[in-house]
Amino acid sequence: MSRPLRVGGLVPLTTLDYPGLLACVLFCQGCAWRCRYCHNPQLIGPRGEQEISWTQVLEFLQRRQGLLQAVVFSGGEATLQDALLPAMREVRQLGYRVGLHSAGIKPLAFAAALAEADWVGFDIKALADDVQLITGVSGSGQANWRSLEYLLASGVDYECRTTVHWHLFDAQRLWQLAQRLRAEGVETFAVQLVRTSRMLDPSLPQVASPAALDELWLRMDNLFPHFVLRDH
Repeated sequence: MSRPLRVGGLVPLTTLDYPGLLACVLFCQGCAWRCRYCHNPQLIGPRGEQEISWTQVLEFLQRRQGLLQAVVFSGGEATLQDALLPAMREVRQLGYRVGLHSAGIKPLAFAAALAEADWVGFDIKALADDVQLITGVSGSGQANWRSLEYLLASGVDYECRTTVHWHLFDAQRLWQLAQRLRAEGVETFAVQLVRTSRMLDPSLPQVASPAALDELWLRMDNLFPHFVLRDH
């Protein structure tokens, strides 16, 4: 029997993390990448200082039956834990829809988790050749894009999203990324402008957004059947 899922935090109610449903978010502990703009650095290590036991999580979910509609497994990177799939099944048995936030760090583990998910929020970091500049990990671009292939082939409902820090992106590269995603068949895409209040890499400068981005957002809105800009 696998060890219980390591949960580093819980948001008891959100309308933002699973489209159209009232959900809670479980922040799974541990991540193999070191994204420079990461705003949850406390979740990177394999063990956290404020972990919530899986028993406590189940007790919470049992109390919320009939009130909440979905449970989202976020991170960190949830798919790195062997306990994820059993946990997803337990949540489903309680009557909840199952959401997953992932960057597809390990493509085969991500593919296995897709079989248990009703909806996926997928973090596409950048064009494949640029991903290592963000994650600091060799081979991360290939893994990220291979997992995207698995997602699009799975038929699972999804949103692809890219977090943008303007020191790591420029408007041209973001547009190139958008075109590549659309060519791969992505229909739902979100751009999330980074939260700079807390980042893993404190040396990242506070870079202002480039001027005259309205035309870029309009082009993206015309490119994708579903596009959203999230400006924190």
